[in-house]
Amino acid sequence: MLTKKQLDLLDFINKRLQRDGVPPSFDEMKDALDLRSKSGIHRLITALEERGFIRRLAHRARAIEIVKLPESLGGKPAGFTPQVIDGDRPDSRPAKAQPISNAEALELPLLGRIAAGEPIQSIADNPPNIAVPGAMLSSNAHHYALEVKGDSMIDAGIHDGDVVIIRESASASNGDIVVAQIEGYEATLKRFRRKGDTIVLEAENPAYEPRVLPMGAVKVQGRLVGLIRTY
Repeated sequence: MLTKKQLDLLDFINKRLQRDGVPPSFDEMKDALDLRSKSGIHRLITALEERGFIRRLAHRARAIEIVKLPESLGGKPAGFTPQVIDGDRPDSRPAKAQPISNAEALELPLLGRIAAGEPIQSIADNPPNIAVPGAMLSSNAHHYALEVKGDSMIDAGIHDGDVVIIRESASASNGDIVVAQIEGYEATLKRFRRKGDTIVLEAENPAYEPRVLPMGAVKVQGRLVGLIRTY
């Protein structure tokens, strides 16, 4: 599953290639996605290329080749490639996130990887499920699981390779550890603080500096409620 902007861009490029035989220019992509600058397009293009959906051909201007399409755009089903988050989904809710019942355990979708270091973008097609103790979850809420990548939250006891359980939420209180989407492109696991008109995303590792961002640049997608570690 791609972010909504990644999916929109891939769809736009594919339709233009089918219609004209050549991909659109970066200015056309920027206008089609209603972005303010071409830097956002560069980041989306790079993300699509890293995930194997497109290929940029060397030594040729505007040379972009579609390698594959997701099922939502008519592509063939693909196996899971762990890499997450997805952030800006069309329905604004993680795919297949499940409400909690009174069962002893519940299977949650493991949507991929979340950065605990430098922010990364992510993708998850056909996510596997992971069994989570029911006591870890809240009733009448939706939850999903993410694999942690990085060491920036190590002083909070969150290690590289851990699986964090996230309760879907669009809000957070100061001090909460959250899944934060930044500027609609990337997502990261950080401690959340609101200071005036800014949001501070704090690491739990002195090697990483806090990130101070405008209020509108950060979208909370969920709060940490549990952690699973496999030895």
